[in-house]
Amino acid sequence: MSLAAGPGRGHVTVGQLPDELNLVVEKHISYIQDLDTRRDELEYHLTEHLRTGGIYWGLTALHLLGRPDALPREGLIEYVLSCLHDNGGFGAAPGHDAHILYTGYSVQILTMIDGFDELEKKMPDCNGKIAAFVASLQQPDGRFAGDEWGETDTRFLFSAFYTLSLLGYMPHQHPNEPPIIDVSAATAHIKACRNFDGAFGVAPGAESHSGQVFTCCGALAIAGELDSYLGEVGKDRLGAWLSERQLPSGGLNGRPEKLVDVCYSWWVMSSLAMIGRLHWIDKAKLTAFILQSQDPEEGGIADRPGDMVDVFHTVFGIAGLSLIGYPGLVEVDPA
Repeated sequence: MSLAAGPGRGHVTVGQLPDELNLVVEKHISYIQDLDTRRDELEYHLTEHLRTGGIYWGLTALHLLGRPDALPREGLIEYVLSCLHDNGGFGAAPGHDAHILYTGYSVQILTMIDGFDELEKKMPDCNGKIAAFVASLQQPDGRFAGDEWGETDTRFLFSAFYTLSLLGYMPHQHPNEPPIIDVSAATAHIKACRNFDGAFGVAPGAESHSGQVFTCCGALAIAGELDSYLGEVGKDRLGAWLSERQLPSGGLNGRPEKLVDVCYSWWVMSSLAMIGRLHWIDKAKLTAFILQSQDPEEGGIADRPGDMVDVFHTVFGIAGLSLIGYPGLVEVDPA
């Protein structure tokens, strides 16, 4: 996601909502700032495998809230670089294996805090080595593995595309040089994951899922093939499936017959934005659902009202509100 104004966005005004439903911005900032101070809690240690992801989610939320400086830059750089491997990949935490997801998160963190000079000091030609690590994970049929152990997923393919794009190593960014990945094979795999309902699954023949729609549409957009592949008929079909994810509560689910979850405020809405169908969602009802899921006293947003908050749902709830045009937030362009 990039932090910029995007097309096709309608705005929700606070006046359309009940008086008690307001985004508690300062509480959310404090909640994110305090996450790393809870080292005496068991949950902190049980989620070590999510640490780099948690930093990315928290930092992104702070950018959307207009407080990108709320976390110490030096500490962020030190931690991210402590997860770097000699092969150019990053792990979820120090000592964890390099993985394409956490490599992508790390590159996004370093991009947001302008940390590549420090990275270059630790690893000369860092961009090239990171790009080579990502490219090494592409399989002969175009898919991408997450790590050396070989699990594949369209999430990993999307991570590869956006990471290489941020580093300037997508083939279209160097048209006169030999490509380091096979984009045609990768996009062919994505297209094979599309189902009769117009949406995408994790693999060919797999059930359609909102999260996979985001990764597949995102990858096709980076490759410059989303519009030409779907066309207006395909966008209508996919937009219909995505808009049906909104339930009477105002929240969105990931697939039919599942519970609503705040995180789909991003996965569904960003996909609709990419295909120009964001107006197919009732924004006022979704806004109310997200705001009802926040902790107004301690900050943070949960998956749904009444549940425990976490940083994952906090960032995607705030990102969803940003797409809706909630006042005071930095707007995102999912493309």
